[in-house]
Amino acid sequence: MSLREVQLVYSSRPFGYDDLTLTGILLRARENNARSGITGTLICRGDLFLQMLEGPCDAVASTFERIARDERHADVVRLLCRGIDKRLFPDWSMRHDPVQSWMWTPEEVGKGAICKASEREILEIFERLAREPPGGL
Repeated sequence: MSLREVQLVYSSRPFGYDDLTLTGILLRARENNARSGITGTLICRGDLFLQMLEGPCDAVASTFERIARDERHADVVRLLCRGIDKRLFPDWSMRHDPVQSWMWTPEEVGKGAICKASEREILEIFERLAREPPGGL
């Protein structure tokens, strides 16, 4: 694989979600991502994670594979992966957004809204978030 930069977005259902679990995920992600040259953000609530990872293709792919095997994530779905020239979150080894960016209700998510969303709709969520001040841990 080349060393070009990519953005990867996935969704999953948290398993055993609580504030302590989230804090652990964020601390570990920030350490690992800083070491691997990955940046991004995690949007989360009790029923869903939506995360963007940005960085070297190999590092992002390895991180996503590790997430897909992590027992704290259920139903992991890669929503998009694309080459990029510029990162949306260059200064964040892992930004956390505590729910305010969500545009779907839990009922809509349960009916598959995220998997039905277009790549453009998903990217717009993260583009809007990148323009806002951070609000999480």
